[in-house]
Amino acid sequence: MKSLNAIISEIRIKEDQVSRETSHLIDEAYQMTLYLKELLNTTREYILKEGFKTPAEEIEFFRDIKPQILGQLIYYNKIFRIETVCPVKDGKMYQKFFASQLGQLKQEFKEHICGSHFYRYYRSGRSDRDEEYFMRGKINYRDGLNSYVFEIDNQFSTYYDSKVARIMANELIYTYLLTKINPEEHSGSLLNTPESTKDIFWTDSKNALIELIYALYASGVISHGKIGIRKITLVFQILFRVPLGDVHHSFHRMKDRAGTRTSFLDHLKLSLEQYMDKEL
Repeated sequence: MKSLNAIISEIRIKEDQVSRETSHLIDEAYQMTLYLKELLNTTREYILKEGFKTPAEEIEFFRDIKPQILGQLIYYNKIFRIETVCPVKDGKMYQKFFASQLGQLKQEFKEHICGSHFYRYYRSGRSDRDEEYFMRGKINYRDGLNSYVFEIDNQFSTYYDSKVARIMANELIYTYLLTKINPEEHSGSLLNTPESTKDIFWTDSKNALIELIYALYASGVISHGKIGIRKITLVFQILFRVPLGDVHHSFHRMKDRAGTRTSFLDHLKLSLEQYMDKEL
């Protein structure tokens, strides 16, 4: 069975490929939905055939690996559904539509996720009940579980792995919806940006910022490389209050630059070295 890092890397590579080959988010979401559904199916076939060597391996799979695939699948399917029914871009109807979607997401989060004992367990990083939550055949019906527990595949689910997947998907969808609404309006809820940061703004080109964002993404230095380029981009857009548009296509145009393809990063390196020399 592939490791968590291998699965994340595989999904990231596919996202990058699809973003290059598609011109609209609808197409990207559709292609990623098909890919992740197939990845989940092939993973299921492997697990049913090979099984697990140790309880620890089973726990890791249902706690970390399967939710990574399923969470992304839920996210892209939701994006596809939203994008295919949303109003024409810009205008009051557009803003109201996405504000309504955000309100629904927050309500679902309050009702089905944040108040549960499992959510507190998962968010606290505990592991003392992992055998109960992430091993097959351990479901405790006395906990008053949702009715869909009776519909799950007992050979490929522990019930709680889907809970983790929905927590992950919820965070991704929340970030996506914020990018559709005025980022400045919601910056406080995401970054708790104080008033004192209003004078912080980006003074170089948008391509320079995109180059920096992709360098941080490619190196995996933010959140151990476990968040996507869209979320990192949103953070920078909110921090510097600058819309970056389609960063994927901007990045791939950079790859065809004449001469150095990392002009901004080269400039940063030179500037830092010169600054160090001044400090000597």
